[in-house]
Amino acid sequence: IIAGIMEFKNNNTFGATAFTAYGCFWWSLIIIWCNPWADQYPVDTQSLAWYLLLWGIFTLFMFVGTLKQTRGNQVVFGSLALLFFLLAAGDFTGNHGITTVAGIVGIFCGSSALYCAFAQVLNEVYGKKVMPL
Repeated sequence: IIAGIMEFKNNNTFGATAFTAYGCFWWSLIIIWCNPWADQYPVDTQSLAWYLLLWGIFTLFMFVGTLKQTRGNQVVFGSLALLFFLLAAGDFTGNHGITTVAGIVGIFCGSSALYCAFAQVLNEVYGKKVMPL
């Protein structure tokens, strides 16, 4: 969320939206998982599936925004959208195989995000393309 605020101050609408939204996603997911009101409002997989589906739709729109950015950002947001849709499908159907595939996609997505972060830092530090994006 702080990174989103910093991107907003730099007039980077995409970065501000992405960092703030996904920061809020993680906070809201923790509240859902920890659920201090579990006795009154239990979390069911169908509700969680809808929650993940909505984040997948949001991420798909963010992916469209990456089409004018680097291929690295396209890979990160494309795989993240796929991850959300797979997680939602796994919760909707109760199929653990789908959830396992989602885990593999999640590892790929996280790895590609790390690569992009390393590339952006090293390319800026060295003032040239050290790692392609």
